[in-house]
Parts: sequence; structure tokens; C-alpha cells
Amino acid sequence: MKVSTSWLKDYVDLSGITPQELAEKMTDGGIEIDAVEPMDKGVAGVVVGYVKEKTKHPDADKLNVCKVDVGTGEDLQIVCGAPNVDAGQHVPVATVGAKLPGGLNIKRAKLRGVESQGMICSARELGLNDKLLPKELQEGILVLPKLELGRPIGEVLDLDTHVLELDLTPNRSDALSLLGVAYEVGALTGRPVKLPEQDVFAAAEKAADHLSVSVEAPELCSHYSARYIKGVNVAPSPLWLQNRLMAAGVRPINNIVDVTNYVMLEYGQPLHAFDADQVAGGSIVVRLAREGETLETLDGQQRTLQPHMLVIADRDKPVALAGVMGGANSEVTDETVNIVLESAKFDGSTVRRTSRQLGLRSESSLRFEKEVDPARVIPALDRAASLIARLGQGLVADGIVQEVVKAAEPIVITVGLDRINTYLGTEIAKLEIQTIFGRLGFGSEISADGSAVKVEVPTRRGDISRDVDLIEEVARLYGYDNIPTTPIHGDTTPGALTASQAIRRELRRRLSDAGLSEVINYSFTSPARTKLFPALGGGSRPIRLAMPMSEERSVLRTSLLPQLLETATYNRNRKNPDLAVFEIGTVFHTDEEALTALPHEKHRLAVLLTGALRGASWNRKAQKADFYDAKGVLESVFAALGLSGSVTYEADAPEHLHPGRTAAVKLHTELGEQTIGYVGQLHPEAQQAEDLDDTFVAEIDLDVLYDAADRSIVYRTLPRYPAAERDIAVTVDAGVPAAALTAAVKEAAGELLESVRVFDVYTGEKLGAGRKSVALSLVYRHPERTMTDEEVAGLHAKAVAELEQSFSAELRK
Repeated sequence: MKVSTSWLKDYVDLSGITPQELAEKMTDGGIEIDAVEPMDKGVAGVVVGYVKEKTKHPDADKLNVCKVDVGTGEDLQIVCGAPNVDAGQHVPVATVGAKLPGGLNIKRAKLRGVESQGMICSARELGLNDKLLPKELQEGILVLPKLELGRPIGEVLDLDTHVLELDLTPNRSDALSLLGVAYEVGALTGRPVKLPEQDVFAAAEKAADHLSVSVEAPELCSHYSARYIKGVNVAPSPLWLQNRLMAAGVRPINNIVDVTNYVMLEYGQPLHAFDADQVAGGSIVVRLAREGETLETLDGQQRTLQPHMLVIADRDKPVALAGVMGGANSEVTDETVNIVLESAKFDGSTVRRTSRQLGLRSESSLRFEKEVDPARVIPALDRAASLIARLGQGLVADGIVQEVVKAAEPIVITVGLDRINTYLGTEIAKLEIQTIFGRLGFGSEISADGSAVKVEVPTRRGDISRDVDLIEEVARLYGYDNIPTTPIHGDTTPGALTASQAIRRELRRRLSDAGLSEVINYSFTSPARTKLFPALGGGSRPIRLAMPMSEERSVLRTSLLPQLLETATYNRNRKNPDLAVFEIGTVFHTDEEALTALPHEKHRLAVLLTGALRGASWNRKAQKADFYDAKGVLESVFAALGLSGSVTYEADAPEHLHPGRTAAVKLHTELGEQTIGYVGQLHPEAQQAEDLDDTFVAEIDLDVLYDAADRSIVYRTLPRYPAAERDIAVTVDAGVPAAALTAAVKEAAGELLESVRVFDVYTGEKLGAGRKSVALSLVYRHPERTMTDEEVAGLHAKAVAELEQSFSAELRK
């Protein structure tokens, strides 16, 4: 938002306050001023002149010799190369000795042998933003309306002003208007605010005789009003109006459109003028667009409308996109005689959605998106009608044609005086607090017991809805620098990670230390990818996004592995076939076709290994990843969580995983046994579809591990007594898992068995069909003394007997 100080002076007295001081006050009060730009970039000695004659330069085709009257009684001869210079024009003339922006000093000169006694200036040469001017004035001199000759150009173009550039936060939409800024400045300086004149000279005719208004979408338009103005003369705006618009960064167009923009900047209430003769039947209908309707907007683009878009229509067709932009079919042109002037309160979210979907952002939509003040709909309409009557010689018909769905009402908030001082750490007297609310233009009343103040907040301050908002206003106006520094007191809570956060952080550290790289994928995937690994998806239905980036990112993922496969394929295609990666992320599960409740978000850990884990060297071969590497990663995870003894692995064959090289991961707790994931090799067909070599994956559910994890640290003394080692080799059926053998041995041997591990597995013809040999290494140790051979032999015999009894094992000798 750009605010001209000369325009702001119309509403609040700025005497004795420099623009820099004003900017500092506003910034200290909470509205940051990004820049203070003077309109005068260094112009001196430039006056209004009149081109009396123009003749061709005798020696240059593109130069003209002009005779210019600047009101001194002596004509000046000036050589000018602008293509648009002509006799009969009033123009800015830099006389000899004048100074222009950029350090340019004007001297007498000869151009191709002809003396030039000054320069006829363009807008750019005067330091103005010529991009806001018509194209012909951008490429030539600045042509002025008829003005007094010799008048300083700074006075004519209002260069003796500064422009404040406001950096507004989203909650301060009230400052998107000159009046809003005036209220802010008035509150900060303690000076009253003067409102603009709103006189409307009504004609004998009734507006209702020419117009009718109907709101068919009352939930999206709470107030629509219109005035009828006849006999307008569409022409360029007066220079003072153009100067103010250009200072605000708005291009002048004509007096009718310029008035609507002027009042929008003044009140923050967007307006729109329709050519009344193009509004069929004089009927204005506020409704939703119909399927297939189109509208050519004022920017010349043909827009296809959607049924959720709010439009202004006449009897036959849409004539404007409500709150965004008018239609070319009802545009005010030089031939326009009668106009319909609109002022309304449209729903901000609807305007925002329409603007975003059509890629059509305007000053009007910017204000409606942030919700305009409903109490300014009629004052802004009357102000614009008054200006059009004065500048466009229009006759304003009597009455306003409107439909009010919901009237504007101020908010009343009660806040305790002690609460204000407690929050701010101050001792502000109740009378001073009431004075602050008065400076803001808020009505206030102290309660009978003097403990609270009841405040009536005007509708222009839509950002204030709670008592803490009022406390903030008191702090701003009292002055942040005046608020004393007070020690912090009260209960403090030390910051810490939750148990689940700490576990995820620990797992990331351990897996990274083990040589795996962490990847982070989108939570969105394609519908086809959600069909992979259905056992991990838990039968969940894909959840579609309302506005997906693409079809490949259109649904929420139900497992992590499909995207890890994409990561592997991406790396392989870029000559990186050796990969060890993991991801800790969220999956989304629901059994609903159409969501009525939030989906279940589950934390998962997924691992992918493919290619070589260790490259070849002169003394060793490359080590290819295998099932046991993936299983070992999971075992390190369970060890970190203190769950090594609570997890088992059972052969399984879920879809898209290798049926002979996959295991279900089972967690055993007091509540029973549950499958928490899978580890195994990718199915050969899936590997081929992804163009991968042997790939090993795992995915487990972390949520169930959070409660089961035992991360307590147990300290044990180093063993003081020697261990006794014994080996067992038994033959069993080939289908007996080695884990079952080790579990049976631990159960039989008791606490004195320190460890048991499988160190050999053998199959062959000598053992017979369907048999295998498993060799176990057992370590016995007593914590308080050296074990005797007899004790070890007894425990060893129990272990052998348990194997023979439970698995029909035969001891190999």
C-alpha cells in the first residue's frame, strides 16, 4: 500500500511532523514502513509553458523547432525531438538554469546549428513513473491540461509530497485505505480524523425506476447496493486526481474509472461502474455462475466460469466477476452516457478462490480477500457518486437500490483493567486506557466498580475480536518503549523431545552411522503405486488430494516402499546402482471411500538395499547385499529399542516380495503377538518391472514400538570368571527354523547359559532327504565362581535332551 502524505493531509493534520518522523511513528506503532520516497527527485526551474508554433528543423528530420511561451513575456526557442510535440499544447518546460533528476543542468545549447533555450520535458525526465501514463506519453513529452503559464511544475504535479510504502501484515487490512491509515496516524499523534464529504445531488428521477437488484447467493454477498447516474461526460480526470492515483501506483484511465479507484484507495471499499445501457433490462443479479458460462474480462481475456464463482449478471448474461474484475460487455467507454455504480460486500474466501483459479489478481480482489468493512459500503458509494456528479457532470438519481442480507454491527468486548496491566507489566491508569481507546476511535465505558472497560470496536477493525487484541492496541498506543522490563515469573517447563521423537532421532543416528543414507520422499504418490505391497497398506483405500500437483502425486501414500523403489530406480538410471537407504515417514490409512474423518497417520521405517554394500578391492571381492543384511539393519533397530528378545521372524510370502526369501517381523508383548512389518527380497517380477537387480527391503510400523521400547540403560560388571564353551551339531527336519532351536536351548539350559549362536548349517545326501544339520555354539558362565565340568555337562545334557524331545533331533558325532 502506497500512501501520499499530501493526500493523507486531507484527513489528518500532519503539521510539524516530517515524513520520516511519521514513518518512524507508524513503524513503532506496529505498521512497518518499508520506504519513504519523495516525489520530487530534484526538479527546479521547470514551469508550465505553451507551444505557440512548431516548425521542422532545417538540418534534422526528427527534430522540431518550437516557439514556447512560459509567461515571462518573451518567447523561448526550444529544439525538441519528441514525436508527440505540437502547437497548442501546454507542456513542462525546463528553462535555462533548471535542474532535473540525475544531476542534469539545463544550459543554452545549439542543436544542429539551431539555438535551444531550454527543454520540453517528458514524465521520465521529471522523475515520474511514466509506465502509469498512456503509451504516447511514455514515448514523448508530457502533455498537460490548460494551466496558468509560468506555474512551477512541482506545484502542478504535486511533487512536494512523499510516498510511504506500507508493509502490512495480513491482519491489518484496515490500513489498505487512506482513511484507515488516517485513523492509525490520528491515534498515534492524538489528532482528530476528518472524513471526506459525501454530498450527493439527487435528481427528480428515482434510481428504482432504472434499476433492480437481486441477491441469489446471500451466503456469498451480505450487502449489494447500486446508484444510477445519467448524463455523464467521460473524459480525462483533472490533474490533481491523476497525481494522487499515480502516487499510489494506479494508472489513470478516465474520470469515471478513476473516481472508483480513488474512492477504493480512500475508503478501502472496491467499487465498479457499469455502462447502464449495456445492462439488459436494468436488472442486477448477484448469483453463482452457470456451467459453461464465459465472460470476457476488462483485460481482454475470455474466461470460462465455474459453478462456484460469484458473478454479477443482468437479465441475459454475466457482466462482472464479483469482487475481481468487470466484464468487457459492460465497460465504461468514451460513448458511455449512463452508469450503474456498484458497492458491495462479497465473501472474501469466494473472491480469493476465483482470483486464484483464474490467475486474475486485482486491487479489488486484494481487498475483498481480506474482508472489507461492511459499514463503508454505502459511504463509499455516496462519495463516488458525489465525485462523479462533480467531475463527470452526471445527474445522480434519487435513492439507493440495494439488498441487505446482514447488517454490519460493531463488536463489544469487555476487558479487565488489571488484566491489561498484568499482561503488559505496566501500571496504566484507567483514564489513560480509556483515552487510548478514544484516540483509536473506539467507544468505551468503565464499569461501575471500575474494574473493567467495555469497548465498542468499529467494523473497520475486523482484526480485533478478543480482549487480548484490545490489550495489544493499548500496548501499541502507550508505546512499546514505555513498557518496563519485568522479570519473567511463573512455572517453567523444560523443553524435551517426546518419547516418539527421541526414538526417531536415535534411529536416524544409528542407521546413518551404519552407512545408510536417509531419504525424504513426498507423502503423495500415484494410485497405481498404492497397489504395491498390499500387506503393508492394511487394506486402506487411497486418499485423493483435492488439488494434486500431477497424477503421479494425486493420492496419499499407504506405505513407504513404493517410493523407495522410485528412489532406487532414479539412482540406477544415473549410474548409481549401489544403494543403502532408509526413510522414516508417515503413511495414511482409511477404510472410507469418501473421507468423513481424518485418516490414521502411522509412522513407519523402511529400508532398501541393492547392489554392493562394499566395493571390490585388490584383496577382496565386492560384497553384495542379501537378506541377512536387511534383517541385520532391523536387528540393530530392535537392539537400540531394547527389544532384541521380543522380536521373531517367520517365513511369509506377501504379494510383491520373494516367496522364499521373505519373513514377517513379529513383536511379542504382554498383549500377545502381532506382525509389525516384513523383511525380504523384492519379487523377481517386481525387480524386473522396476529395472533393478536383487533388491532387499524392509518396512516396519514404529507406532507399536514406541510403547514397547525399553530404552533404559543396564550396567553389568565385566565377567571375573572364565566361561565354558561347548558345541552341538544336530540333524533335524529341513523345515525347523534355527531360531526355534536356539530358543529351546536357552529355555533348557537356564540362566547360566550366557549365549547361543548358529555357526554352521549343512545339507547333503549323507543326511538324507528333508534333513539338515545345524551346529550351535554355547557359552556357559557363572557370575560368582568358576563352573565345574560336571555342572557344565549337566546343563549341556539338558539342552541336548530338549532338542531331541522337541524336534526329534539327532546328535551328530
